[in-house]
Amino acid sequence: MGFGHFLSQSDVVGKTLLAILVLMSVASWALIVIKGVTQVLRRQRSDQFLAFFWNARSLDEVDAEIRTRGVADPFGHLAAHAIHAQAHHAKHGAAKLQEAGTSQEFVTRTIKKVLDEETTRLENGLTTLATIGATAPFVGLFGTVWGVYHALLAIGMSGAGTLDKVAGPVGEALIMTGIGLAVAIPAVMAYNAIHRSNRVLNARLDAFAFELLTFLTTGSTLRPAAASA
Repeated sequence: MGFGHFLSQSDVVGKTLLAILVLMSVASWALIVIKGVTQVLRRQRSDQFLAFFWNARSLDEVDAEIRTRGVADPFGHLAAHAIHAQAHHAKHGAAKLQEAGTSQEFVTRTIKKVLDEETTRLENGLTTLATIGATAPFVGLFGTVWGVYHALLAIGMSGAGTLDKVAGPVGEALIMTGIGLAVAIPAVMAYNAIHRSNRVLNARLDAFAFELLTFLTTGSTLRPAAASA
């Protein structure tokens, strides 16, 4: 009979649950593709910027490159704001309340703010993936319960639990269970993979932020080998 028979035999509740699972699947795969492509591009651009940064002769050269080409990665974004914050404080001082304190304190606050922004940007969409992964099996389970309910109604109306009376509703229940799992499993796997990748990137950003702050405030770097590589 196939899937077409399942659709023709399903009632409003069954079709509504199926539509919800389809929408979940579409949203999940769209996020998986978008986040996956974004992460690959972000990693490539970050590696390129870090290679340029540690081989630059001075922060002025880094600043000039950023002003010319802009920033397209978290590390460039962090460096641009930190360099600008130091230059701004050196030129204007603590003209506003948010600029109060020493130059180092102002740069530190700027770096923390950028790190928070990057973390928020990395986590965009993850809540949706987690929600789909957690709820899709239960939506399918509700469809399963609804199919079993129809099977029991068929048995009650016929007075006999013959195969022709229960095969359709039970088949509907199994299909809904399978669809729920098919939606949830990719979402959970993608969430775990993206979350791990984000943790690695955040750790690298934290390390770079510490080195950048040290370089800005002392004029020296904790990685002389990397700077001369």
